[in-house]
Amino acid sequence: MRFTKFHLLILLVTTALCSQVKNIGLPDIQNYKRSDYKGGTQNWDIDQDKNGNLYFANNNGLFQFDGSSWRKYNIPNSIAVRCVKIDNSGKIFVGGYSEFGYFKSNAKGKLVYFSLSKTINKSNLKLMDFIWKIHIHNDEVIFQSFERTYIFKNKKIKILEAPKRFQFSFQVKNHIYIQDISMGILEYKNGKLFQLKNTAILNNTEIWSMFSLPENKLLIATLNKGLFIYDNKKIIPWDTEANVFIRKNSSLGGVVIKDKFIVLNSVLEGIIVCDLNGKIIQHINRTKGLQNNTVLTSFVDSKNNLWLGLDNGISFVNENSPFTYFGFSYNLSTVYGTALHKGNLYVATNQGVFYHSWNNSTKEDTFKLVEGTTGQAWNIQVIDDQLFCSHNTGALLIAGAKTIKILDNIGYWKFMQIPNHPNYLIGSNYNGFSIFEKTPNGWQFKNRIEGFSKSSGSFEMEGKNIWIKKDNLAYRMTLSNDLKRFESIKTYQDLSETVKGIGNIQQLENKVYFQTNNHFYNYSYEQNLFFEDKKMSDLFANVPEINTLTQDKYGNIWYIFGESLGVLMKTKTGNYKNIVSPFSKLTGNIVYNNLSINTTGPNDTFIGLTDGLAHYDSNLLTNYEAKPKAYIRGFSFPGDTIVLGNGQKALDNYKIPYASNHVKFTFSSPSYENLENLEFSYQLEGFDNQWSNWSTNVIKEYTNLREGDYTMKLKARTNYGKQSEQTTLNFCISPPWYRHFLAYLFYISLVIASVYFIRKRIKTKIRKNKYYETIEQRRLYLEKESKIRQEQYELEKEIEKLKNDKLQIKILAKDKELVNNSLQVVKKNKILNGIIYKLKDINVESFDESTKFQFTKLNKSITKEVNADKSWKDLEKHIKNVHFDFLKRLKEKYPTISPRELDLSTYLLMNMSTKEIAEIMNISNGGVELARYRLRKKLELNKKENLIGFLMSI
Repeated sequence: MRFTKFHLLILLVTTALCSQVKNIGLPDIQNYKRSDYKGGTQNWDIDQDKNGNLYFANNNGLFQFDGSSWRKYNIPNSIAVRCVKIDNSGKIFVGGYSEFGYFKSNAKGKLVYFSLSKTINKSNLKLMDFIWKIHIHNDEVIFQSFERTYIFKNKKIKILEAPKRFQFSFQVKNHIYIQDISMGILEYKNGKLFQLKNTAILNNTEIWSMFSLPENKLLIATLNKGLFIYDNKKIIPWDTEANVFIRKNSSLGGVVIKDKFIVLNSVLEGIIVCDLNGKIIQHINRTKGLQNNTVLTSFVDSKNNLWLGLDNGISFVNENSPFTYFGFSYNLSTVYGTALHKGNLYVATNQGVFYHSWNNSTKEDTFKLVEGTTGQAWNIQVIDDQLFCSHNTGALLIAGAKTIKILDNIGYWKFMQIPNHPNYLIGSNYNGFSIFEKTPNGWQFKNRIEGFSKSSGSFEMEGKNIWIKKDNLAYRMTLSNDLKRFESIKTYQDLSETVKGIGNIQQLENKVYFQTNNHFYNYSYEQNLFFEDKKMSDLFANVPEINTLTQDKYGNIWYIFGESLGVLMKTKTGNYKNIVSPFSKLTGNIVYNNLSINTTGPNDTFIGLTDGLAHYDSNLLTNYEAKPKAYIRGFSFPGDTIVLGNGQKALDNYKIPYASNHVKFTFSSPSYENLENLEFSYQLEGFDNQWSNWSTNVIKEYTNLREGDYTMKLKARTNYGKQSEQTTLNFCISPPWYRHFLAYLFYISLVIASVYFIRKRIKTKIRKNKYYETIEQRRLYLEKESKIRQEQYELEKEIEKLKNDKLQIKILAKDKELVNNSLQVVKKNKILNGIIYKLKDINVESFDESTKFQFTKLNKSITKEVNADKSWKDLEKHIKNVHFDFLKRLKEKYPTISPRELDLSTYLLMNMSTKEIAEIMNISNGGVELARYRLRKKLELNKKENLIGFLMSI
């Protein structure tokens, strides 16, 4: 334990000294390929303007990056740009082959190039060659090539020839140094060069950078001779770790971070970051995340993050982050647990337990596999100053680089000391729980605990009670005094009748808590019930719904919500501060179902990830308190584009023609630490009623805007939750010509003239209408009078017709009545004929004369009545009168029909029976049927058609 405390003290001191650059793990690195910025190979120089835009001198031109988009700018006569420097006024000075000058934004933000080299009379000069360095010194701009130096001051250029041939120049503090291949290092002062004593020793090598050291010393980095110290008298090698690295890998310059750390670029192995004593803090190369090992230039931006111009590509190193990482370059995979033990950092992964010496810097070596631990390791714990490993193959004891003892041969999850039993451990395994005992020969497996055989990944102890969550149930198991069995096992599905379910079980402040929906409960053993701890629940009232949490040894409570991490950081006053935003970068990378948090110091926490291990230094979080800046970077519409943030004056209510009412905005924020999680919110005042939702979109378009005044408002938010101040852009869309003020005047005049003209026309028309109305009324009167007369005449005709119809109806009624009477007469005659026929059968010879005379007289009288009756002829006549129209239509339709058939048709129409027809027509019933058949045939009726119905339809 003494060693561990000593280690923690070293760690704290190192962190305090470093204050920014961490020697623990690697910072986050973002690589930009040539295909991202569509440029050439080799990036030679980098600078940043006051708005945060970055500029890269590339073989294919000058590239600008604002965090959202890349823009390319060319200079005449030279494709390649070798150097770039920005002054306080926003001028971007550049140099290329035989060309140098500056870019300056015009009123619309477009960078326009102004050549300075054209102002030189080149007839007296030899080849200008490449401009390699630019320095802004006092009120001068110095352009340095190998042949000479051009000094731009007061709009004039002064030429300073090289004594022999320049190499490179450097600006250190407020001094300008230039190397000459014959005179060594020269200092530029007041337009002249002064030789530094005893520096010609470096004439046979190239100097690529110079840095300021304490006590007015200079650190000189050469291409292939290493690092040297110059104390104004002599040059001596810098005997440090950094010099060993540079002598081996060659130097290509470097940069200083906050006057505390020196970044040294190399040809073969990326970069190193060392302190002012030459101790290497970080080494970053291709293996550790760079896309290229040759670093041509390095630059520290306004937030003290590092940009590297590579031989092929650009890299961003997030040195200002509280996070560093041990990933694939350190030979780590998914991490389930960590532990510091006797000078080593141990990491439990899905491939085994790995270790790294913690006394030495972790900048170089990878983690090595602990012998005998290949396979899934679930946990690594320091208990009783020994290292216990919960492994898929068993319970292991580890010392140094190997497994020294296998305590049990089944898979284990976790170990814990039993309260009030310091010599006993309990371990959860794939088959339940086991007890381990400390003996004079060390820790030994003692026994399995009987009564429970389920696999339990996590458990908590409270006295003799063990709590676990399994299969949506909470188990409370009470250990026997001999630790061999569970005296009782009880299960709980709900916390109460109203609070359903149990989310998880964890120990906080040495108490076992049961949590569901961010409400925390304790268990009362006396009352056998759960009761809520209001204080703890209130602590999580404003925290997203959690699923896992753990408390470190400093009292900080780490929790998982979704796939994200947060922490309630305990303050000195005993309160808690909720911190979530910094950990958004780890979202989706946390092993959320097996949370691994190991806080080894007040500001040092190791977090297990799905692809390695993260180190979190909360002391560096203060660097992220500053608000980001939001820029409306581009404002375009058909016919024009305005680029903002390039140093031009702000637009003041820019006017857009109505034909160009389709506008597009592009956003940016120079917050390069985590661009993928940088979010924007906007509102177009005059169109949008409220701010938009936060989004990573950097482009917004509006189409078919109406005329009027608009204000585009923009805010940015970093992944640390910090919001920028509001940025605004005012513009006005002119109305179309038909809605212009002059157009409305024209419309009003036109309306007045139209009203006058229409009024005059209406008056004229009214007079004409009155004249025509009089004539029309006269015409209508005459027409009406004529119509009345015509109606009167037609009415009289109608009355006469009605009278005739009424008379005809009476006649028809009489005819029908006569027909009926005639039918009765026919029946009477038929009866009389029957009587006559029967009288013939009477033998009158038997009668006396008187009776015989009376009988004969009666017979003659009846015969006379029958022969004298003309009812049948009258019947036929009246039948024809009644059905004249029907017989006429039938005859017209069927000309071949006979009179006899016409009579039959009439009788059928009158609905007379076959017997009645037979009597009238004086034929038999069979004759009537035969007549009907012949009539159907003549009328061409089929068997299914009804004859009477057909006749009635005619």
